[in-house]
Amino acid sequence: MHITFHGAARNVTGSKHMVQLNDGTNILLDCGMFQGLYNADDLNGHFGFNPKKVDYLILSHAHIDHCGLIPRLVKEGFEGQIFSTPATMNLARILMADSARIQTSDAEYANSYRERKGLPLEDPMYTEEDAMAAMSLFKVVEYNEDYEISPRVKVRFTDAGHVIGSAAVHLTILEDGKYTQITFSGDVGRYGDLILRSPQPFPQADYILLESTYGDSLHKDLKPIATALHDIIQHTCNVRHGKVIIPAFSVGRTQELLFALNSLELDGKLPDVPYYVDSPLADQATQVLKDHPEEYNKGVTEIMKVDADPFSFKGLRFVQSTEESIALNNDPRPCVIISSSGMAEAGRVRHHIRNNIGQEKNTILIVGYCEPSSLGGHLLAGDRVVNIFHEDYDVKCEVKSIKSMSAHGDYEDLLKFMSCQDPAQVKKVFLVHGEFETQKHFAQKLENVGFKNVEIPYQHQRVELGNEEAPATEEPSAA
Repeated sequence: MHITFHGAARNVTGSKHMVQLNDGTNILLDCGMFQGLYNADDLNGHFGFNPKKVDYLILSHAHIDHCGLIPRLVKEGFEGQIFSTPATMNLARILMADSARIQTSDAEYANSYRERKGLPLEDPMYTEEDAMAAMSLFKVVEYNEDYEISPRVKVRFTDAGHVIGSAAVHLTILEDGKYTQITFSGDVGRYGDLILRSPQPFPQADYILLESTYGDSLHKDLKPIATALHDIIQHTCNVRHGKVIIPAFSVGRTQELLFALNSLELDGKLPDVPYYVDSPLADQATQVLKDHPEEYNKGVTEIMKVDADPFSFKGLRFVQSTEESIALNNDPRPCVIISSSGMAEAGRVRHHIRNNIGQEKNTILIVGYCEPSSLGGHLLAGDRVVNIFHEDYDVKCEVKSIKSMSAHGDYEDLLKFMSCQDPAQVKKVFLVHGEFETQKHFAQKLENVGFKNVEIPYQHQRVELGNEEAPATEEPSAA
């Protein structure tokens, strides 16, 4: 048995890990799109494996860097089942369709230029029809159910607390009369998240693929999230009479922002300005979240006893059409605009940033991880000039961040996630979904708490399993 790391290897995007059994069975963990990297197009153009030879796909959650290449996988010949939680399937449906529309639009734009230059035309990476075909392959598996995907392989999902439907994936594999337990963390959320339940403990594993996005960071802000939002909005909109532009992913982060702003209204502290969510996808994702109240934590459940919709408040409006979005840029009045994408790499938010970055009265508020080479990454790094739509713009507005809004756990959260494991029984930990320097720091933290065999795989690296020590000959406990 071996694992090959085809994405999220020494970077935080393009999650793809292939487990191959001795009989040639191929199990793909996630099939994510590379985003924000200078060579993302090249990386997305080459899987590193033959899609026709993948037998099963197991999806940890529905963020595009984990599910965004599934339609292309199907387009190129994958015919197996795709296993996910119910909420992940529902989110994947809208996210992959939206991504397909973006691929088609980008191809049309590029082809208008290529046609003028007499160059060959390009096809979109995939279409909405490909996304629909992918959805027909989904099979829902509930949390904490041991589901047999083949006579020798069982999968179990446990709640990862990252976004609605997110799961850590646990494989129990029988080969040559021996059982091997492989855990893939997916993306690990925060303990004490605003909306979702905390990550669950998980069964003892032999091998663990562990995300490490914030493996060298602590999400410690001086103020609670709602208080920080209040102060930034009040200062920008009501004192400086400017706009607050918030790049936010349509799934997860936008709903957290709405929940925090709603809590301000419940406390009578919400600044009286217009609030716009300029993302049709975010509107759909918010509805999916509302459809799965079983995943809320106890705090949200209590709030819903006095507020039936904790994601709505006075002054909130979801913007649908392109014309409405453009009108926001031509409206000089103070307001708050929440728009995707979270790294400011695509979508309507780039237009809002371009139109507001040159005025000192405005604020760009970053509320999540940004790949360093993305527009959001450059703004976080303090660059005074940034490139937007192939033009340079001086950064004259304020740039602020709320680090504690990350849906990824910091190193304390990740160590707590791992605390249910006996390090002596874990043969190897593979760090994925993190920047290399961050991973080296986090590897040391893991070693300090007893995990002595930590590896940081590189892109397309293949690692043989089972040579360290003979695995158990009895099926592991489901506890």
